[in-house]
Amino acid sequence: MEDLLRVGVISSTHGVRGEVKVFPTTDDARRFKKLKTVILDIRPEPVLLNIENVKFFKNMVILKFKEFNNINEVEKYKGRDLLIRRDQAVKLGPDENFIIDLVGLSVVTDEGGDFGTLKDVMKTGANDVYVIEGRDGKEYLFPAIKQCVLNVDLEAQTITVHIMDGLLEL
Repeated sequence: MEDLLRVGVISSTHGVRGEVKVFPTTDDARRFKKLKTVILDIRPEPVLLNIENVKFFKNMVILKFKEFNNINEVEKYKGRDLLIRRDQAVKLGPDENFIIDLVGLSVVTDEGGDFGTLKDVMKTGANDVYVIEGRDGKEYLFPAIKQCVLNVDLEAQTITVHIMDGLLEL
């Protein structure tokens, strides 16, 4: 399992005092209020940043870091990920998983067949949708509902699905 989880992506600068606009990649953008630090994903060595101030504007989070005081210092980090350590993450409820832990898992059917590999999870209004690359090379979309996704076993690295009537038809 990955130890670092992405919580946002720096989309642009905000003002001239070193603030950045961040597109949140977490379910709850308000969680930035509780974060004290994030990790800026740069090479060769990621950098720990201290959050000084958090504001919200539309679907974006505006962050001010103690380490940056003007636009020139932060401009070069546009498009970079902001990460947290797994121990800083929100506690998951039953039947909840981090997307990063699901991507790459083998997908098997409840009849024992090897169906494919989970490639991505799309966030929609009603429920998540699992993007599965089938063994036939085609891409399939499975709703992440109890009637379809029966079990996620991180230890066995498998997701067991039930193929509902009409699900594989175009």
